Amino acid sequence: MSTTEVTTTPVINLTDQAAGKVAELLAQEGDDQLALRVAVKAGGCSGMSYEIFFDTATEPEDHEVVFGTVKVRVDPASAPHLAGATLDYKDGLNDAGFHIENPNAQRSCGCGQSFS
Repeated sequence: MSTTEVTTTPVINLTDQAAGKVAELLAQEGDDQLALRVAVKAGGCSGMSYEIFFDTATEPEDHEVVFGTVKVRVDPASAPHLAGATLDYKDGLNDAGFHIENPNAQRSCGCGQSFS
């Protein structure tokens, strides 16, 4: 008898730099129940905006993926907008901070926080 392994593609990916920075920030918070929540909400200058925050809530419908010690949760309404996206972190003088590279975005605003 053979078994079939099912693999699924994560809704969102984290670069090593982003996972490291999130792990560092989570360690500072000191709460093992916290996860990074990435969501998409209506609004922003291009129609949709990203929300990235720490959250302890877990819903049964959430998509969850783990990168090392970092748990990332995406709600089912945001998942189609984030499918294939990558969260990156850059530390430097230009473009410092978290950035989402989203293949679903047809256009984005200058701040990079909203898209359509």
